[in-house]
Amino acid sequence: MVEQNDNRAVYEVACSPHAREEINTAGIMLDVLIALIPLVLAGFFVFGVAALRQILYAVLSAWVAESLFNWMRGKPFSLKDGSAAITGVILALSLPATAPWYVAVLGAVVGIGIGKAIFGGLGYNLFNPAMVGRAFVMIAFPSLMGASAYVLPNSTVDALTSATPLTLLKMEGVLTGLRALFLGTTNGSIGETSALACLIGGIYLCMRRTASWQIPVAMLGTMAAVSALAVSFNLLDVLRELAAGAALFGAFFIATDPVTSPVTPKGRWVFGVIVGLFVMVLRKLSGYPEGVMFAVLLANAVTPLINRWTIPTPVGGPVPVRK
Repeated sequence: MVEQNDNRAVYEVACSPHAREEINTAGIMLDVLIALIPLVLAGFFVFGVAALRQILYAVLSAWVAESLFNWMRGKPFSLKDGSAAITGVILALSLPATAPWYVAVLGAVVGIGIGKAIFGGLGYNLFNPAMVGRAFVMIAFPSLMGASAYVLPNSTVDALTSATPLTLLKMEGVLTGLRALFLGTTNGSIGETSALACLIGGIYLCMRRTASWQIPVAMLGTMAAVSALAVSFNLLDVLRELAAGAALFGAFFIATDPVTSPVTPKGRWVFGVIVGLFVMVLRKLSGYPEGVMFAVLLANAVTPLINRWTIPTPVGGPVPVRK
């Protein structure tokens, strides 16, 4: 922000997220919440009340944790900015509907505490808080987050009585139909089943300029290129790779976090490529069927370096260095 003071320009630089003049942090978070509505509706359609219950657990826990850690740090409550709610919703959407209540609660507390508060609060955190929380519960409760967690034995829908599409492909070589992946009539985490819902919400974020379109384009483009060159040239197989799992959910709602992603235009392209490469490496070479969560966290770790390496050249050329 630039202010005039006694005919001199005074520059004020604030911590991220860097909002446009006509929108503030609360406005950005509201846009994200609106964009998440299609995913919540799709999750409710597929998993029923269990999806809404998981979201409620995570959001309430994130609010309590945010208030508690702010109080411990002597900071005012900041629930009005909506960041805690966003962390709770994204965390819940990344969990299986069958996860017990304490998984969402502990994930939210760890995400807010270790993922954000320990760094100094909103704008100072290096890692995406929701993914920090999910990584914790993934390691702490492997049996509740593993392949068996996505099986719904009481479901009357055949697609929901099996493992996720990526698990079926990795473990049994079974391909899931592209139509089912697009509409969301498959098993998986609450917010990742419907590619259509992710696209609707993601396009809304990009049109509102709340999310940087370069990151999802670079991430998904890299995944498509690696899939075509190293896995299969078949277009349907490439589309299936993008529609399955958390690729679209991660590309639009996780990797584009304005605090933990680069601020430079070139850096966003680099960041998206790194995430896409890590996702494909983890999917194809590791023991995990999915790799979006770890890929984003690994890319978050190098975001400061990406920002430093991709500083734009000022108009008129580089600033002369005094000798």
